[in-house]
Amino acid sequence: MTEKSVIQHDRQSILTDHFFYFFLRMRKGQVRKEVEALNARYPQESKEQRARRLIAAQTPLSFLGGLLMNVPMLVPGLGQAMKLLGVVGGASTLTRMHLYLIMEIAHLYGKDIEDQARVPEMAAVVLASGLGAGAPLLLQALKLNPLWALPVGGLSSASVVKAIGGSAIRFYSREAADPLAAT
Repeated sequence: MTEKSVIQHDRQSILTDHFFYFFLRMRKGQVRKEVEALNARYPQESKEQRARRLIAAQTPLSFLGGLLMNVPMLVPGLGQAMKLLGVVGGASTLTRMHLYLIMEIAHLYGKDIEDQARVPEMAAVVLASGLGAGAPLLLQALKLNPLWALPVGGLSSASVVKAIGGSAIRFYSREAADPLAAT
């Protein structure tokens, strides 16, 4: 088997690539551009320091997104369908932000973001984002004051960013230190 066929075999399928592109707006060119800009701006910093900059930049945005997506829960008479649409739309946006974060960290650590190995990592991010976005719904199920949905939504979303980012740093730095560690 030639090197070219091995490389193409490890690429994400067209279906997978289109799914992340069309449904979750994953623009891999943008990921590369952001990492190149970060590397140019902070060339003296380690990969981990630059990755932590990405996490720090995204944490307040995620907090704000988690807070805003729960605002419809506070509007009486809005209807359950409209409230659910607000949560789903907000969760989709947060998921997209979290996917960009993990792809940027992967690219920062020299990983091929086109590689099929990124697909399970992105699936884990989608799952974590969904769990974080669903935390305020637990308050509703427990019949607690709906005002708590705002800080809980913001804090859970910010916590997800920190968990995803920290896990990505540990995972990719471990792989960089020992390429056989991921197998």
